[in-house]
Amino acid sequence: MPALICGSLAFDTITTFPGRFAEQILPDQVHILNVSFLVPTLRREWGGCAGNIAYNLQALGGVPVVMAALGVDGGEYLARMADWGADTSLVWRDPVLHTAQCHITTDRDNNQITAFHPGAMSHAHKIAVPPKGQRTDLAIGIIAPDGRDAMWQHAEQMHRAGIPFVFDPGQQLPQFDGAQHREMLGIASWLALNDYEARMLCERTGESLQAISRRSNIRGVVVTLAHEGCDLWQRGERTRVPGVEAAAVVDPTGCGDAFRAGMLYGLEQGWTLERSVKLANRIGAIKIASRGPQNHTLDGVLEGA
Repeated sequence: MPALICGSLAFDTITTFPGRFAEQILPDQVHILNVSFLVPTLRREWGGCAGNIAYNLQALGGVPVVMAALGVDGGEYLARMADWGADTSLVWRDPVLHTAQCHITTDRDNNQITAFHPGAMSHAHKIAVPPKGQRTDLAIGIIAPDGRDAMWQHAEQMHRAGIPFVFDPGQQLPQFDGAQHREMLGIASWLALNDYEARMLCERTGESLQAISRRSNIRGVVVTLAHEGCDLWQRGERTRVPGVEAAAVVDPTGCGDAFRAGMLYGLEQGWTLERSVKLANRIGAIKIASRGPQNHTLDGVLEGA
């Protein structure tokens, strides 16, 4: 059954810095920071959390329903998603603003500095989740990084529509205060974070991951740990799911979205959370070996999953 994917659609401009950021930034001079990085390579890629998740979910054989905003320059992206077979009926086109733009610079240690222009994404709240009874085919959803108002409204709308969803605040986590996060945690079914985001969420809410996982509505908390895999928290108990060794470490852009697509696929299939994230770890390892967030293939990845 289809999965509703709420998040951003963006064009990614990806550059590579052959050195290390840490060697260029003086910790005692950050108050007057003025640095420039020579980036000899540059690529423009399809991106945005919703687009990346949908790409991977479609490649797995899932049915993504993309709910996001595109700008006046988004026609080609819309056609691209339709070519996959993705449901784009909930994609909204802004008549004035451009599609969101993400500028990413990666150093030799795979650390990243990102600048993001929201563009049409800032109006994503103008789209509404189909109310209960209007679409009965939506089995699961995800609230991925998007415009702040859109994330808040779409989470509330999914809850009212009876669609269990993954809350994935990502880089938008700082846009919500502790009380708002606690309210969001009261309606989500799963929570997906990286380890840095997990620490920030715990500080903001005053709740530990163990306590969050014991909330009656929370079916699981997933904390990704890069190559080490991820931690699962379920009913106060933590399980470490080991990572999968990548054939090569080429580009981390979009790895988190690839992981979430694998998790969504498994949950929609009725798998346990642990089995779902084992698949997600495999997909993340495949993605990191490819440049850009939407250029890899997932042929055979479900064999033995």
